[in-house]
Amino acid sequence: MTETATQSPANRFRVSAVAAWESLFRAQVAIMRTLAAEFPTRDISFNEYDVMFNLSRQPNRELRLRDLNKHVLLTQPSVSRLVDRLVARGLVAKEPEPSDARGTVIRLTDTGYDMFRRVAVDHMKTITDRVGGRLTSEELETLVRLCDKLRGTP
Repeated sequence: MTETATQSPANRFRVSAVAAWESLFRAQVAIMRTLAAEFPTRDISFNEYDVMFNLSRQPNRELRLRDLNKHVLLTQPSVSRLVDRLVARGLVAKEPEPSDARGTVIRLTDTGYDMFRRVAVDHMKTITDRVGGRLTSEELETLVRLCDKLRGTP
């Protein structure tokens, strides 16, 4: 008998959960490194694009800074500095939250949205090659469902 076969069901489940996590994490890191290395422009950075992407998906292309922090893979001080750089370039605007003077709303400007759209078209090609080139349509749909389930979204 193999070692796995002699383990309790609970222990096998824990081992499988850890193996799945490690595989998912390593796949995400490998894909993100490729996407960053093949990012189609030097006009904005990969992280700036991520901020603009998240803003582009929101109503009125705006989000409270604290909520934006929840969507990106940067620390709060890094997001604040990145937003300030985007503001200086006219790609996003920073405004006080109307209902809470302590809050700040970050809004993607028309100029920022136009740049985002131009970059997104080329970036989508890289994503399609890197992810879509390795999985079937059915596997892609399954991956979306599984990732949404892990994130707790319906």
